[in-house]
Amino acid sequence: MLPVPSVANAMLSFFGLTSSNALPVGAKIPDLRAIDHEGQPIDLGAACRQGLVLVYFYPKADTPGCTAQACTLRDAFADLSEEGLTIFGVSIDSPKSQAAFRKRYQIPFTLIADEEGKVAEAFGVPTLLGLAAKRQSFLLRDGVVAWRDVSASPRNHADDVREAIRNLRSAAG
Repeated sequence: MLPVPSVANAMLSFFGLTSSNALPVGAKIPDLRAIDHEGQPIDLGAACRQGLVLVYFYPKADTPGCTAQACTLRDAFADLSEEGLTIFGVSIDSPKSQAAFRKRYQIPFTLIADEEGKVAEAFGVPTLLGLAAKRQSFLLRDGVVAWRDVSASPRNHADDVREAIRNLRSAAG
């Protein structure tokens, strides 16, 4: 049997039709540098080692699902911040696109411009031909993956994150 070409593998992985290589629960966040929506460097690895952090990946700024996802987190931002949560949204968009998206929808958290896909790669998030990252989320506690969703819901994302935080708190006793 001939091997499936890499393009086909990328598509299968992106659409969740193959096993995920996403960082598992219990994995430590790697050292990781990125560029934010203002084009400024950020030490994402260090930021993720401080308390409770959500890093979520979305395919493309300004598309309906990605806008819905960002807006659910925006609308829940005050409550999630009270829980001590820091949020980073990541897509393969440019800093300019990320900044415009952030401004248009009044998104109060940092967006990461992962144009080279290095952040997605570090988290094991599939990308489709380097054009879009799969919608996935990682909740980190002090730099360790405490919860992940390898098929995050755009419309229920904030509720899913709230539930994950509640579960973490109740498990901690």
